[in-house]
Amino acid sequence: SGIHALLVVAAALSPVTAAARSENDVSGEDVYPPLWDLAPKNLLDFPVKDNKIVISAWNYQDRLGVYKSLLNASAKYFGAFGPQNSGNILWGLPLQHGWQFHTGRLADPSGVTSCGYENGELLCQSVRSWWSCMNFYLAIIPFLGAVEAGLFGQLPYEIEILPPEEQKEDFCYSVKDCWSHMPKLMDDWKAFFEVNNFLKKHKSVSSARFSSFKLDDALGLMWKAHTTSLAYALPKFQDRLKYFSNPEANFGEDWANAVDFIAATHFSTDLLNTNNFQAFLPQRILVEGDVPPSIRDFSAQQNKVLVSLRALHKADKLTGGLLLKLWQKAMSTEAGRKMGRQLIESLASS
Repeated sequence: SGIHALLVVAAALSPVTAAARSENDVSGEDVYPPLWDLAPKNLLDFPVKDNKIVISAWNYQDRLGVYKSLLNASAKYFGAFGPQNSGNILWGLPLQHGWQFHTGRLADPSGVTSCGYENGELLCQSVRSWWSCMNFYLAIIPFLGAVEAGLFGQLPYEIEILPPEEQKEDFCYSVKDCWSHMPKLMDDWKAFFEVNNFLKKHKSVSSARFSSFKLDDALGLMWKAHTTSLAYALPKFQDRLKYFSNPEANFGEDWANAVDFIAATHFSTDLLNTNNFQAFLPQRILVEGDVPPSIRDFSAQQNKVLVSLRALHKADKLTGGLLLKLWQKAMSTEAGRKMGRQLIESLASS
């Protein structure tokens, strides 16, 4: 059954993440996304042209800079949850993106251009890559929602997002443009950033109980926005999966499906948690002939996780989405979510 598959995922993750944790001490370089140090630190580090801050959303370093400015601007709200901003729940987004870059998932999978390849434009993100397009909705949209929520205060310039070379109509390019095309997504991300501003402005109560309760609220809003973004982008980019092998296309869809299950637990996407969790994801693109659980250059855990994500997705499809609804119901209380997280984190600590 699907719930069984979830338990298998949990069991599979436990040994691998322990290994990952010892390699990745929080002070270590490799806990940050690749090229993190080179990315712009805040909005005024981006080029300004015609009174607009210009961001190239199809360049890995610029997209990383968008994340970095979000993390820096929100650091003051997460100070209580870990040193050096490590408790910031926004880490999940750039770390996922760093994993996509590192594993070659942002390069042009059609092979038509040299976008994203070492002998071509390494930092280019291909608009033909399913991962790259999906991620736009988890980078640029949250960022513009944060701008609108006032996370960066009053900016002296407007923001302009540069379009990709093709398929321009699948994206939006300014706060106003995104509001008119996808108000629900912008609204959800704005709500997340507003509640964080609001909570800390009125933080007269500073007991631990208060902050942990509020962290759960913040995680709930963040995951709501995250899953809304994915649900919006999935049908839009279905056609991009054809450039990948069948195993990779399946994995992409299985992964997007699993995120709904993870989201329901309000899993904390801080620096350490996310790093531990990503250790079990495939460290290269899947190719024809990769059949888990017997992919040679993957660990037993990585193989097992691929099998389990597939089983989970199949079970959810077979039940017409009922499995996810049951899981969400089980996760609808603080106690239920805690058990759900323990399930995922037993993964990360044993």
